[in-house]
Amino acid sequence: MLRPAVCQILKNNESTYSLVIAVAKRAREITDDAFEDKVILDEKPVKTAVDEFANNEYRFIEDPEIRNH
Repeated sequence: MLRPAVCQILKNNESTYSLVIAVAKRAREITDDAFEDKVILDEKPVKTAVDEFANNEYRFIEDPEIRNH
């Protein structure tokens, strides 16, 4: 199974931590939406979220305060 590398998703020295948090939040949204719509997911929500970030369907915005610490 091919997965996008973190370096392929991150741009402009973005934080890996921020990516992990963004993927986790998006995966939770996918899970909640599927539960509400009573849909059975074919893929795991985390894989779907990673693919969405890799394909630039979703982006995250870093808080500048995180980078300064």
